[in-house]
Amino acid sequence: MHFESFSDFLAMGGYASYVWGAYGISTIALLWILLSSLNRRKRLLADIHNKMAREQRIEEAKKLENTL
Repeated sequence: MHFESFSDFLAMGGYASYVWGAYGISTIALLWILLSSLNRRKRLLADIHNKMAREQRIEEAKKLENTL
């Protein structure tokens, strides 16, 4: 599509509110998905770390119990 000026480009042939609104909502949705995924990954890695530490403590307790 060819526009005569930058203001015509921003107006999008009279559909600016629809076009720019759609871009804005899409950008917000993509950012939300990205941040949500990063947060979920961080929580998952922390859960894995906690479970591994707990398993190690259990194993150490069993070894200590067997030596008594």
